Amino acid sequence: MSRTVLTREQVLEAADDLVKQHGPDALTMRGLAARLGTAVTSIYWHIGNRESLLDALMDRAVEEMGAIQPTGRTPATRIASVARRLRGELHARPHLIAMVHERGLTERVFLPAQRALVREVHTAGLRGARAAEAVRAVQFQVVGFVLVECARGPAPAGEPGRELPRKSVSARKDPALARALARPADPERLFAASLRALVKSLLAQGNT
Repeated sequence: MSRTVLTREQVLEAADDLVKQHGPDALTMRGLAARLGTAVTSIYWHIGNRESLLDALMDRAVEEMGAIQPTGRTPATRIASVARRLRGELHARPHLIAMVHERGLTERVFLPAQRALVREVHTAGLRGARAAEAVRAVQFQVVGFVLVECARGPAPAGEPGRELPRKSVSARKDPALARALARPADPERLFAASLRALVKSLLAQGNT
């Protein structure tokens, strides 16, 4: 493919596919050029260096996410709706978290969600440092949860802790707890419960 037919969008699409499949570490200028069937100099001509390419990919992801519009009638439900939307966007782009970590640009990538959260915590009566803490707490909750979800996988047979811990204190004093912990977690239910408790605690600060 020659420089005259290669476009910036084609370069970004190929780079995005490469990162999705193999992670940011696999994104090299030589590898991308080989994928596109062009010269490395052509990639530099269209995009710039690797750092510029990663920045362009993140800008593209933010644009795709678009503005996040809260839903619900109360600040708590509206904040929760932003968190659910952000979680969904990250699930659709799991490679985005790795890119954010590499570039140290968390605030930039999560700007659409952050803007929506700021409006809602202000409506709930939070200001200044408390408002900032609430916004970041929700962001960290979502990102941390998604990271755990991405890292989870089927445990090898016989892995310690996968069976009912009959000899543990929990099993003796709270059999129902032990049985529940031995079952696979329900991510949707756990996310909803933890988010509900977090938001309730954060918004209570606006009344103190």
